[in-house]
Amino acid sequence: MKVLPFVICVFAFVMIPFSPLLAADKNRAWSDPDVAAKEDPDFLVQGEYGVEGARAVVGVQVVALGGGSFDAYVLEGGLPGAGWENGKKRVVWKGARKDGTVVFASPDGKGSGEIRDGALHLALEGETKIALPRLERKSPTLGATPPKGAVVLFDGSSADQWEKGKVENGLLAATGCISKPKFRDYTFHAEFRTPYKPFARGQGRGNSGIYYGGRWETQVLDSFGLDGKQNECGGIYSIAPPRLNMCLPPLTWQTYDVEFKAARFDAGGGRIAWPRITVKLNGVLIHENLELGKHYTTAAPLTGDLKDEPGPIYLQAHGNPVFFRNIWVLPVQ
Repeated sequence: MKVLPFVICVFAFVMIPFSPLLAADKNRAWSDPDVAAKEDPDFLVQGEYGVEGARAVVGVQVVALGGGSFDAYVLEGGLPGAGWENGKKRVVWKGARKDGTVVFASPDGKGSGEIRDGALHLALEGETKIALPRLERKSPTLGATPPKGAVVLFDGSSADQWEKGKVENGLLAATGCISKPKFRDYTFHAEFRTPYKPFARGQGRGNSGIYYGGRWETQVLDSFGLDGKQNECGGIYSIAPPRLNMCLPPLTWQTYDVEFKAARFDAGGGRIAWPRITVKLNGVLIHENLELGKHYTTAAPLTGDLKDEPGPIYLQAHGNPVFFRNIWVLPVQ
């Protein structure tokens, strides 16, 4: 009676076909695009498909979900920032690998798609057929040169401008580091790269953040293709969603360009105005002159009453291999 369960367990183990995708693989986070391309064929499928610089019938963002499964966000008028905007039609098609080819189907069964020869070939309702090449869009502010008078917080050489700063392969890791210099009003530039984590979902998919004044966060997350909520990339956490989800695919270098205006105080030290922020994600305006109130981001390093003093830049650690480069601040007098 004591031997039988063991025999059954062994038999079951033998009968289950071996899968190379172990639990550890599902938790894998690739931080190098060349390695990801070699080790996971899904990485070269995920991405944007459309017509760059021209208005299109549709644009498509293909998101890898792991194990040969995909979501394709079919966007009326083109890709975000290039034809599609909030309020236009956005439909999710399901996709999967079948016999070595990635195929998609619309939820109503009237449309189909197939990726081949570097393009997504769609058959839309009404027998409309279209081929969309795979694009690799880049932010127009990538590599922005620090202007005269800027404080360079990171140029790849060292993390001396940061408390708890750590450099890996010439990049600044998201270690919960806080800038030693502090600022009031300024223009800010940073470039970031989220990891490729196809099996992760939601806040587990490349989470970090940039905090201004040590209190208010623009979220860093692999939100490629998603709704564009306040807790996704481009959102001011717990305050406002972006006007448009301009998040690019994981392992793509992306940019935040920010204008921050600190809180104002009267002669007696009483606050008379909250800070305001204008944000561009990958060169597209997603927040304009937005007021930042007392609702500080939960993980902010600074808490308590706001004082008439400069504040730091903070890069949040959230257990993900997120990296930054080319970070500078131009103080505004």
